[in-house]
Amino acid sequence: MPKTRPTTFRLKLPATSANLGAAFDAAALAFNLYLSLAARVANTDSIVASGRDPDICGNLENHLILSTYREVFRAAGKPAPSLALKIHNEIPIGKGCGSSAAARLAGIGLANHYGKLRWTDAQIVGEASRREHHPDNAAACWMGGITVARMTGEAEAQIARIRAKGRWPLLLAVPPEPMSTEEARSVLPAEYSRADVVANIQNSMLLLVALTQGKPELLKNALDDRIHQPYRAPLCPLLPALRELAGMPGILGAVLSGAGPSVLMFLDLGAKRPAKKIAAQVAAHLVTKQLSAELFFTAIAARGASSSSSSR
Repeated sequence: MPKTRPTTFRLKLPATSANLGAAFDAAALAFNLYLSLAARVANTDSIVASGRDPDICGNLENHLILSTYREVFRAAGKPAPSLALKIHNEIPIGKGCGSSAAARLAGIGLANHYGKLRWTDAQIVGEASRREHHPDNAAACWMGGITVARMTGEAEAQIARIRAKGRWPLLLAVPPEPMSTEEARSVLPAEYSRADVVANIQNSMLLLVALTQGKPELLKNALDDRIHQPYRAPLCPLLPALRELAGMPGILGAVLSGAGPSVLMFLDLGAKRPAKKIAAQVAAHLVTKQLSAELFFTAIAARGASSSSSSR
């Protein structure tokens, strides 16, 4: 009889940008850069990595996907099968684009599949959020689109998925050097004034109205933040540099992507301001500031994590 080939399980998860200015630790969006995996049961763990940062993605030691996968199995009281993984990564690592949330969700997704755990979306996002210490990136990565999320217990998340109205093209500016979330959080104050908190609440609500009702004219002020960006700007020089371009033709505004150091720009593209012209303007502006960044045109990803199985 012909030998049966092992079933391959595939997972694809989008990059995410959290905070979106004023919606600190509450909202995020998924965008079109992806972490893709193909897994099959094997005699021993192995990884073949391609794409961005293959040395990190292919290093078996303390691998975030595999360690999360094993930890979930251990908590369920089950032995974890060894896996042969093929990983193709497009997400910048350590640069505010949700790479750790995507990796943790990949490990949880693998454990849910191979452990037959049958977890709900809320359980999966909650487990990732508990490990990430906030639910915004995890919710957007797993659900897609724009999400608002909060923890409802130790390991469950309450998630609202929002569909944006109209087109919202994005330009992601990624600096050469990463920055740890711990470093970005260390500069935040323990307390805020009532005025700052009220301003952020107002702006985060305006942000949701702008996105869901398709009102780009509201976006510039809605992206203003007093909770985290003023304190992180010295660590993320791309932010003050690119915020100078907000309001110019084709550029609605700029915010830190997550905790930084990358910056997400909201665009208003048209015949008079094509994407290439805006990219050239942004690149030239950064040169005058003696800064450099990779520029990626992208868009809100309507779909979050997707999976499939096959014998190929």
